[in-house]
Amino acid sequence: MENEKYKKQAEQIMKIAEENGVQGNFLFTTTFDRYLFLLDNLENLKEQIRKEGMTVQKEYIKGEKNAYSSPSVRNYNSTCDLANKTVSTLMKIIKSFNVEENSEEENNDPLLKAINGSDDDDE
Repeated sequence: MENEKYKKQAEQIMKIAEENGVQGNFLFTTTFDRYLFLLDNLENLKEQIRKEGMTVQKEYIKGEKNAYSSPSVRNYNSTCDLANKTVSTLMKIIKSFNVEENSEEENNDPLLKAINGSDDDDE
C-alpha cells in the first residue's frame, strides 16, 4: 500500500486480529489480503485520474472529437464497489468468528478447524 496512514491502520487491524485469534482464519487472511490489494489499486487509479483528468477525448471520422468519462473513472468506481463488498465480507467473517468459537459442535467440525487455522497437532 502506498499511503502510510493506511499501512499503519492495516498493521493495527492485523495486530488486533492476532490478539483475537482471527489471523489464522483462512477466509479472514485471504479476504483481508484481497482488500489491501484493492486499496492499492484504488490509489493507483486515483493517481491516474489526477494525471489524465476525469474525461478523455476520442476523435472520430472527419476530425470530430467527443469527450467521454475516463476508463480510469469507471475502473475506480467498480473497484470501490468490490472493496466495499470485501469489507462487508470481512465484517461477516469477524462477527461469525467469535460465534463459532463458542459452539462446541462447530469446534469439532474439521472444515471449520481448517478454515480457522487449527491443526490436529495443536490439541
